[in-house]
Amino acid sequence: SGFFPAATSILKRQKQLRRKNVRFDQVTVYYFARRQGFTSVPSQGGSSLGMAQRHNSVRRYTLCEFAQEQEVNHREILREHLKEEKLHAKKMKLTKNGTVESEEAEGLTLEDVSDDDIDVENVEVDDYFFLQPLPTKRRRALLRASGVHRIDAEEKQELRAIRLSREECGCDCRLYCDPEACACSQAGIKCQ
Repeated sequence: SGFFPAATSILKRQKQLRRKNVRFDQVTVYYFARRQGFTSVPSQGGSSLGMAQRHNSVRRYTLCEFAQEQEVNHREILREHLKEEKLHAKKMKLTKNGTVESEEAEGLTLEDVSDDDIDVENVEVDDYFFLQPLPTKRRRALLRASGVHRIDAEEKQELRAIRLSREECGCDCRLYCDPEACACSQAGIKCQ
């Protein structure tokens, strides 16, 4: 008597196959609330950005609609970036490249940069658009705007320790490697 596994219905198998098809005619975007990250190490101090465990909304686009939406989003990010650059340039001019103090420069904010001062339309978004690291203050403001009232300060210290540990790499061997004293050799890797 041979052993035969239970046969799966052909209809059930077709349903499973149909469910796993890849679609190239639409884009599904899942939106997540912003949270404190605990998963990345920003190059500057402060806390990292993350997202909630579950998405809070879903939106489906045609390929054309998604391309247009991306263009609008990228232009808005570009506009903000150009405004920040213009603000920095104004501050540098008022402080003679940071060599003199200026109360006027200290008081300037993004609101002081007019949309007329920047020219987003003549910049090719695809050539200019890239991910920018966000300064500590901006990340904190984004978290607060997203409803995060208590930012865990321990993450800041942990991230600082990780950044410092990344500056030290390898061992202290000079001229020759002493396997008994070499941290690399003891870790089972080639002497650095």
